[in-house]
Amino acid sequence: MPDAPFRIMHMDLDSGRGKVLEFGDPAEVLGGSGLAAALFEEYGDPEGSWDDPRQPLIFVAGPLTGCYPLMSKTVCAFLSPYHNQYAESHAGGRLALALRFAGLHGLMITGRAKRLSCLTVGTRRIDIYDVDYLRGKDVFGAGKLLRRISRRSMSGHRTILRIGPAGENGSAMACINVDSYRHFGRLGSGAIMGAKNLKAVIIEGDGDLDLPGGKDYNSLYKELFGQLTTTDMMRKYHDLGTPSNLIPLNELKALPWRNLQATTDPGVEGISGEVFAEQLLLRQTACSGCPVGCIHIGLLRQQFAKEHEYLYKQVNYDYESVFAEGTMLGLTKASDVLALLDETEKQGLDVMGAGVALAWATEALDTGLISEEETLVPLAFGEVNGYVQAVAHMGNKSNDFYAALSMGTPAAVAQYGGGDFACVLGQEMAGYATGEVFFAAQTLGFRHSHLDTGAYSYDQKVKEKDAQKAIDFLVKDDVDRIQLTSMVSCLFARSAYSQERLQEALAAVGMTATADNLLESAKKVQRMRWRLKCRSGFDPINAKIPKRFTEITTWKGSIDPEYMEQVRMGYAQAIVAMAAMDEEPETES
Repeated sequence: MPDAPFRIMHMDLDSGRGKVLEFGDPAEVLGGSGLAAALFEEYGDPEGSWDDPRQPLIFVAGPLTGCYPLMSKTVCAFLSPYHNQYAESHAGGRLALALRFAGLHGLMITGRAKRLSCLTVGTRRIDIYDVDYLRGKDVFGAGKLLRRISRRSMSGHRTILRIGPAGENGSAMACINVDSYRHFGRLGSGAIMGAKNLKAVIIEGDGDLDLPGGKDYNSLYKELFGQLTTTDMMRKYHDLGTPSNLIPLNELKALPWRNLQATTDPGVEGISGEVFAEQLLLRQTACSGCPVGCIHIGLLRQQFAKEHEYLYKQVNYDYESVFAEGTMLGLTKASDVLALLDETEKQGLDVMGAGVALAWATEALDTGLISEEETLVPLAFGEVNGYVQAVAHMGNKSNDFYAALSMGTPAAVAQYGGGDFACVLGQEMAGYATGEVFFAAQTLGFRHSHLDTGAYSYDQKVKEKDAQKAIDFLVKDDVDRIQLTSMVSCLFARSAYSQERLQEALAAVGMTATADNLLESAKKVQRMRWRLKCRSGFDPINAKIPKRFTEITTWKGSIDPEYMEQVRMGYAQAIVAMAAMDEEPETES
């Protein structure tokens, strides 16, 4: 596996034709996050509109995909309908390996299909099917029919991406469902597929993927596999999964409850990871190329008890989903959380975005800012039935209020007010009320995701309020994570894949130039990503943290607004400086 250019399938929906591009030097753009940014810089328009058919929708794997355990993620890049800025979203499932078995490192889609379509890509064919009969179908119903379309391919090497009604309706919270239990969740990737008139994309990995040989590779693979499967490093993710965080964060007063009106509540006992595991866990599964099995599938059957006692649904759950559609909405019964998650999945909405947006709507209703004329159904913390109906209204944009809310909480705030209690840090918050550094970091995060940064851990470990120390940590941590998201590793494995270990892994597969340049290339990718984001409208200097985040109390005491602003402004200035570093100086004409 030499440092050869990446193979990217460019599919133009306007012409209905595709061609393979040889693009990028791995020693320069690395892969994953770096490759996606380089492709968008070449083929996209960061200053254009997100729904311009010429804008690319990009899916890319990494140079180590399929070679090592947990190198299992895919990066999706696009111009976001949430804020019209360059965006990334990451997902697991079978997609990364399906691309590699199809002889590709990535798929880039431009143009717009004439009718609602399904794009199928394999090693020997590209097909576009008219699937207008799937219009309005929910994610699960569409999945059943799409599996029939792709029946001739080996299911283990095939991936199915699809959207629900939310994506067809252009919701900025619309996600892309990947193989039922994984998602490109944040920042509205599903709306990009909807704008391109794509209901689904199927990748058929119908070819071969040769693995590298040699003693160095075999030895390193065995060492990594053993570390990830026989030590305690990944035990948390396999056993209870990330819901194991619920009780510890609740005890730390760092778990958001009822639109962040509180940071702890005894009701956590009803929705803890232990309760899900003991009462509702049906099975566990894993992304392709992962031996851990962190995907926890819950059993939902209470809705069907009157129809048939043996009917049930399988619903994926994790910490972030239980926070967003559990604690944030005051739900304290595990089966209620699964019922709401199921409806959100059907609509094809990002769980975190939808849950936090509904928490804002509930408080807005409580305070009289809006009425049931807008919400159509009663919304009350702790009452699941109204939320299930509200999610369906969001996916279908049933009225002006839900049309606004489906474009993100800031869009609803612009029309109805309530910005002080909108729990938005760049987008709807992640589930960590750990303190000042995390709030500042997520506000300025590239994906506004908790996995963009280790700031939630920094808040818990570092007691002194040294803003410059926090800023230096955020800049370096960003580079460290870019190395992983360019390979593309699951970030749960970040303890196993240090920079030195990644260099070993690259060298063992023959990518010596990429290994030698890893750190400098990651810094270059960091600057390129921030440049794209700032060119597309991101203004870190003027980003705001809503008042609600200054009102909470954690185990460390009250939030220090002055310290939080020092961290936010210092990191914002660092981002602006990074974005400008590779810009060519202006010359006088």
